[in-house]
Amino acid sequence: MRHFMEQRKKLLKKIEITGCITLKTGLHIGGTNSAMNIGCIDKSVIRNPLTNQPFIPGSSLKGKMRSLFEVAIGAPLKRTANLDNGPAQEGPSADLYGNAAGGKSQIPSRLIVRDCNLINAEELLQKTEVPYTEGKTEVTIDRITSAANPRQIERVPAGAKFELNMIINIWEHENQDTLVGNMLESLQLLKDDYLGGSGSRGYGHLNIEITDMLEKTVAGFYEIPDGKAISILGKYADAIKKLHDA
Repeated sequence: MRHFMEQRKKLLKKIEITGCITLKTGLHIGGTNSAMNIGCIDKSVIRNPLTNQPFIPGSSLKGKMRSLFEVAIGAPLKRTANLDNGPAQEGPSADLYGNAAGGKSQIPSRLIVRDCNLINAEELLQKTEVPYTEGKTEVTIDRITSAANPRQIERVPAGAKFELNMIINIWEHENQDTLVGNMLESLQLLKDDYLGGSGSRGYGHLNIEITDMLEKTVAGFYEIPDGKAISILGKYADAIKKLHDA
């Protein structure tokens, strides 16, 4: 019945969260090596094909946030068998991030995470050996023969800044404070973990700053020509300060 109940709900508002992600250590989110030549970097980062600038995919950021949040709360809290559509998850994680189950048990995601574009591209371009990135040499040692196998991994260097933009959809009969709080908790967990690959070797440590949080109600923003979004940053000031201080 959950699926049909979701269809009858009315969208009340959208909460837009904007901010900045700053890398504290190099970041590697893999791209394609289709144009690799001899002597090139072994593992390249993902780049925008139009600008050649590295970016953080929204899917990578959202997936890591969800994974850490589920570990923190012990999700899935409830798994129900559905012979027609397979298992479905319910609980705080599914309420914010949705689930992938089909049919009657599907819960759509409330959180939209945009791709994060590079902010200080010109600054990086002047300081890096490869456009906007660095090559880090790592060596694998064979434990039996002691033979060294060097490789180069491309990273976006520490100091790179990316724009953060997310949307939380608030529907009827939903607790806005809970959804926003769980989103901020996910970001705080991410700050104490890592993003991208090779995190256990020091990659992907980052800082997250929330600069604004706008409330856009359906009645006041989308239907009225001169309607304006309202900043609700102060309402969540304590939770945001906790994120910034983490």
